[in-house]
Amino acid sequence: MMKQILFSGVIGLFLTLLGTPLLIKLLARKGYGQYIRDDGPRSHGSKRGTPTMGGIAFIFATVAAYFLSKVITGYPPTYSGLLVLGLMCGMGLVGFLDDYIKIVKRRSLGLRAKAKMAGQLIVGISFAVLALMFPDARGNTPASTRLSFITDFGWKIGPILFVVWALFMILAMSNGVNLTDGLDGLATGASVLVFGAYTFIGVWQFQESCANAGTLTNPNACYEVRDPLDLAVIASALMGACLGFLWWNTSPAKIFMGDTGSLALGGVLTGLAILSRTELLVAIMGGLFVLITMSVVIQVGSFKLTGKRVFRMAPLQHHFELKGWSEVLIVVRFWIIQGICVIVGLGLFYAGWAAEK
Repeated sequence: MMKQILFSGVIGLFLTLLGTPLLIKLLARKGYGQYIRDDGPRSHGSKRGTPTMGGIAFIFATVAAYFLSKVITGYPPTYSGLLVLGLMCGMGLVGFLDDYIKIVKRRSLGLRAKAKMAGQLIVGISFAVLALMFPDARGNTPASTRLSFITDFGWKIGPILFVVWALFMILAMSNGVNLTDGLDGLATGASVLVFGAYTFIGVWQFQESCANAGTLTNPNACYEVRDPLDLAVIASALMGACLGFLWWNTSPAKIFMGDTGSLALGGVLTGLAILSRTELLVAIMGGLFVLITMSVVIQVGSFKLTGKRVFRMAPLQHHFELKGWSEVLIVVRFWIIQGICVIVGLGLFYAGWAAEK
């Protein structure tokens, strides 16, 4: 079974390494270049016209890697895997429409706010409702109506509140990744680290699954997750696909992921968190996305309340640009921050398991 994880990661890596240059040529030929705001850092002016919508590359690579790994190993897809991939593709489609209107229709704001929100709501609600269906032999559905940190805890919030909670997470994480995608390679590299962590979590949950309670040394610390191994397969495919894309997206970027990619990454990251029962833990492991989102909230809130700005510019990475930090310096240091967040998150995940021994 573990071969699926290896195959999906390697296939995802090579598909984006080899496929992204072809996408760059296609987008450049059609003139699908990035729109750059005039009120942004002046150094970004040179990026105008760089092909965007690059998220198409790693979305396609992830889906292909998942199904090819199934064909190679002979294992069927699971409902959990299909739901997470569906959430990624659905959010990616909303982002694609936004990018397409910005670039092709020459409307700088892309999809109107209501239309964009409607698209995200349709995708998010569909995922949340379906995630409470399809129970396995043990009665576990892909998602749970209990809140979770490193596993489910507390009381059941019921299906309606669960859908609201899932929508909040999807919108928050998608916008967080979108805000982070402001410097070459920043969001891509940060995502690689989190997907690597979810590959480990999926494998660990599979090995310590309550379905195998009879053979575990500590049955009290088992995990009631419907398809943990398949979540690891998808996380591995995403890690490989994003690594291959980073080869072309790192400074100076030959292509940008656009909203197509950032909304898809935020969506699939939330899907992995919900279905692996680590909903609150993802806020720690994706700490960079949370930090950058909070910088925007603080900036807007401060300006509305006091008329003053806390940062020279929001999101946070642009504040440091205006302070004179080079783009590469900011990206590497922010990757380090994300790496620390992932280590802390994995430490808490393991500590939670060890505490039950």
